[in-house]
Amino acid sequence: MRVAHFDCFSGISGDMVLGAVLDAGVPADAIRAALASLGLPIELEIETVKRCGFAATKATIHAKDEEDYRFLPDIEAILAKGALTPKQRELASAIFRKVALAESVAHGMPLERVHFHEVGALDSIADIVGAAVGLDLLGVECFTSSSVPTGSGTIQCAHGIMPVPTPGTVELLKGVPLAKSAIRTELTTPTGAAILTSVVGEYTDTPAMTIRTIGTGAGTKDFLNQPNILRIFLGDTAVSASAVMVLETNLDDCTPEVIGYAIERLFAAGALDVFAVPIQMKKQRPGVLLTVIAEESRVAELEAILFRETGTFGIRRTRAERTILEREAIVVSTQWGEVKAKRGCRGGHEIVTPEYDDCARVAREHNIPLRVVMDSVRGKCHFSW
Repeated sequence: MRVAHFDCFSGISGDMVLGAVLDAGVPADAIRAALASLGLPIELEIETVKRCGFAATKATIHAKDEEDYRFLPDIEAILAKGALTPKQRELASAIFRKVALAESVAHGMPLERVHFHEVGALDSIADIVGAAVGLDLLGVECFTSSSVPTGSGTIQCAHGIMPVPTPGTVELLKGVPLAKSAIRTELTTPTGAAILTSVVGEYTDTPAMTIRTIGTGAGTKDFLNQPNILRIFLGDTAVSASAVMVLETNLDDCTPEVIGYAIERLFAAGALDVFAVPIQMKKQRPGVLLTVIAEESRVAELEAILFRETGTFGIRRTRAERTILEREAIVVSTQWGEVKAKRGCRGGHEIVTPEYDDCARVAREHNIPLRVVMDSVRGKCHFSW
């Protein structure tokens, strides 16, 4: 399985991620084309620099300063115009929505009233979109990350002088293991934290992988005591495909039609399973627990669908192990023609399950009961347990 690991020993920011994916081999023309399609007055400069003597790729977005703020719908309208793949657009949208949710909590205001400051500026929009496109083009199935240092001291931002980490960054890093740092400045930005938490499924300082490529992105500042760089290790691992992510959200204001449509979209985006369970929520309101089981590489895209389609304010994410059968697709010959099925094997035993859609097709075509077709498929196969 192709995997990637963020080595965030000096923090993480949007431009560092963009520089690292470019250094890892993502074509610069692909990033430039995606940014140009947004229709914004931005330009990407790529250069090789040194940080404490180590070579790294510096990605710099040139754009004019703006006085107007942008809201989440403004950002989503920009993304809708871009020539991005659905997966790239979903990831970019998920990153911006994470920032908006963090800001809504930090400022105590509804999501629709949150206006982006630094993250809504042209250079930050380009960093996030460029990073989303680059991470997708890496072709990675699973992302991990080291512990994350936030830095220390204070910084000047749109709300005045703030301690590091800022409230928005702290909200984004909930559940993420932090690392100590003596550097008195902001090492992890809201943009960097949002990108990281949108794709990473596990935090570990020692990833189980064989490294094939290393991409190194440079931060803007050049510290005296440590190189201000972000490294992305690309490689492969023999980690079992039985590891999955479980996404859950409680809903008390969605109609059955909305939930049904959301489930349809989630399956179309690659969810392994989706199911809804009735629950009793606060204030004695009946609600629905919507659960999604998915591969780790699909988490960002599926979370974006959940946020957009259900309007939920939060999603719980856990990693789970499952025991699965070795399986293969087969075709079974019946008196009505060939019917698709799947065979599962474990420990010398096997079991065959007819594919519903194909069995239903045969039942309709020959006007016979569905159970007769399914029983026939099972009867043609030897299986034991």
